Amino acid sequence: MPHPVYLIANGDLRLSANQKCWPAQAKAEQAVIAAVERLGATVKRGHEFNPQKNHGFIDSQKCGMEVFRQIPQDAPLMVVEAVWQYSHHLLHGLYTHKGPILTVANWSGQWPGLVGMLNLNGSLTKAGVKYSSLWSVDFTDEAFLDGLKRWLAGEAIVHDTSHAHPLENFTLPAVAETIGADLAATLQRDKAIMGVFDEGCMGMYNAIIPDELLHKTGVFKERLSQSALYAEMQRATDEEATAVRHWLDQKGMRFLTGTDEETELTDAQIHEQCKMYIAALRIADDFGCDTIGIQYQQGLKDLAPASDLAEGLLNNVDRPPVKHAQLPQILFEGEALPHFNEVDECAGLDGLITYRVWRKLGFDPENTLHDLRFGEDYQGKFVWVFEISGAVPPQHLIDGYAGTTSERQPPMYFRLGGGTVKGISKPGEIVWSRIFVDNGVLKADLGCAEVIALPQEETERRWADTTPQWPIMHAVTYGVSRDQMMARHKSNHIQVAYAPDADGANLALAAKAAMFRNLGMEVTICGTNHGL
Repeated sequence: MPHPVYLIANGDLRLSANQKCWPAQAKAEQAVIAAVERLGATVKRGHEFNPQKNHGFIDSQKCGMEVFRQIPQDAPLMVVEAVWQYSHHLLHGLYTHKGPILTVANWSGQWPGLVGMLNLNGSLTKAGVKYSSLWSVDFTDEAFLDGLKRWLAGEAIVHDTSHAHPLENFTLPAVAETIGADLAATLQRDKAIMGVFDEGCMGMYNAIIPDELLHKTGVFKERLSQSALYAEMQRATDEEATAVRHWLDQKGMRFLTGTDEETELTDAQIHEQCKMYIAALRIADDFGCDTIGIQYQQGLKDLAPASDLAEGLLNNVDRPPVKHAQLPQILFEGEALPHFNEVDECAGLDGLITYRVWRKLGFDPENTLHDLRFGEDYQGKFVWVFEISGAVPPQHLIDGYAGTTSERQPPMYFRLGGGTVKGISKPGEIVWSRIFVDNGVLKADLGCAEVIALPQEETERRWADTTPQWPIMHAVTYGVSRDQMMARHKSNHIQVAYAPDADGANLALAAKAAMFRNLGMEVTICGTNHGL
């Protein structure tokens, strides 16, 4: 090997996050370097620890470009991640790198590296960049070492994806074909508007659907500014915000409040979140949006509390009523306004389609994205932790609003606070999916899963290992192992919606697959128990 293996570590844009997460990253790097050296290769870090910033991450696109100028373009390159990372910090360098690329994640829910790696992998897939991937709990297991050995020898790592089957291999029920075809034709004829409050949240290149691909589905973007959302928040009255809060209190939702703005959830923060909810509905109505996505992380995070409470309410059919600013009409009365967290447009298109299919079937249409946050075996089953920062509809949670609490977002990520929509997802059958872009082609994966109940102490342990302020879903994917999901899934996000039972889930999956296909997507059915 003419060059040593170059190792780089991508991080967050937020200094507080990079500083707090650095010890976990350093530990993971040490273990990976030890594994490489045991196999006879040498490692050179592509950038140094920064003593002024007190971390060793690439923390901006500018920084990333400086790093890649110093790395030989034909050198073997490892991107090692133990944290959430902003893919655009290094996507530019990976586009033009000519040597083999390996993305590596630690298997830990803490910050979490596996979520960051999945986003990077999805971004590389969209960009058409070739790469290999590995993940491990401690980087000493046989699967990791064998894969690393093969990659160091110049092989591309190919994982088992035998769980994934093209839709054309199946015959869909006639009723599903009809529903999918009719809904697709309606969408393409009548069109729909996706309200996008600033694109590119947290460097998620994979979450942006190119207009020329999106337009073929009948959906068109209304590009909105978060500054307009903030301005509309200022026009919402205190009386209107108080009415939203009162409605939630009456429903039994609990807000765990304190008085310290720096570390606790305060009534003032919740009040501003209620104004954001009102503002989002009014802007969506003004522009005729069928679905919206708020970025929040950049820009708005420096002006207002977190958007998660507003997002979770928008995704719920039963939610506080909001009137037009000048007219007596209730906006979107009796309907959710599907919201795609972190302005992930792939989730936005998926959420809109899901909402229409579920409505047609007469099922509860609430749906949301989650992070594929973590997972471990429990009593012989691999149980995923699906977890997102709070934009889950209360309808998904045990006891609905009465089982929902709101806790302050972690100061490390959310300086101005704001409450989450926290609870435990109710047991039942779900359909999961992901729309993604693969080198210029719009694709979709679908599968079925069971949400199970775990003992409270196990739930609490998993919350403690991840983010205890956020809603959690204990999911068992039918016929898809941990490693198969990691190998195939091209995003940190996964879309979920409940069905009334297993037969309903199978029908919903088939109808949704048919609609995807009729909208021009390349569709793959994943796993088992889908009835096809």
